[in-house]
Amino acid sequence: MTEAISSERPLLTLEQVSVSFGPQRVLHAIDLNIRKGQTVVVIGESGCGKTVLLKLLIGLLRATVGRATFDGQVLVDLSDGRLTAQRLRFGYVFQNAALFDSMSVRENVAFGPRNRGGKSEQELNEIVHQRLREVGLNPEVVIEKRPAELSGGMRKRVALARALALDPEVMLYDEPTTGLDPIMTDVINELILQTRLRRPGVTSLVVTHEMRTVTRVADRVVMFYPLARLQAGQHQMIFDGTPDELAACDDPRVRQFVEGQAGGRITELNEANNTNGVSP
Repeated sequence: MTEAISSERPLLTLEQVSVSFGPQRVLHAIDLNIRKGQTVVVIGESGCGKTVLLKLLIGLLRATVGRATFDGQVLVDLSDGRLTAQRLRFGYVFQNAALFDSMSVRENVAFGPRNRGGKSEQELNEIVHQRLREVGLNPEVVIEKRPAELSGGMRKRVALARALALDPEVMLYDEPTTGLDPIMTDVINELILQTRLRRPGVTSLVVTHEMRTVTRVADRVVMFYPLARLQAGQHQMIFDGTPDELAACDDPRVRQFVEGQAGGRITELNEANNTNGVSP
């Protein structure tokens, strides 16, 4: 991280944020500051609140306790019009691409800038072509196809092109390589890197289980731990550092995740299933 970036106020902030859905706690007392230009990769087991974090930062969810801010503003406190304007500063790549099935690739990628307004059809067409080429797709081949006609990797790249069509200041990636083979995983990782290089100052948050993504794209790594497995008084955010520091971390919870070790989890899962009346 450069000195210029480190001297700025945080762009995205969580202050003592907790989130509960009824009796179920997902996040508890999270403090997190993310500065402009950082690429932060968020890791942790399923169910520890990683996707909830992204939704908080874009104002799709409200914190039960505490507050989430973007560029000094609490998004959920804004009027609908101002909230929409702020969200247009974000690009969001969903876990399953979440393309509009009834729309062509052209319509999917043009969706954001068309709804923002101010662009002619010719300008929109140029944006679509540019963004598709940027993610390694030939516009002439894919532009009129529907999502169902594309491979999983192509759908992910179209989703990235759609997110980039608004020239966002912040990119949010929710499990961008889920369901992809190792080669396509590396393609997506390279596109995340290229996005940062082409857009100096863009801030990126990547939620992933994939350690190759961590080592490939991260400036900073944050690890969450499931609340149900914490002892009283333990923090849910159990790691915050560089990829090199992650590799050297001797916390057994971090090592278990990084090295993909089951450890005592099979016994824990069987006990949980038995408690819920499910046969192991």
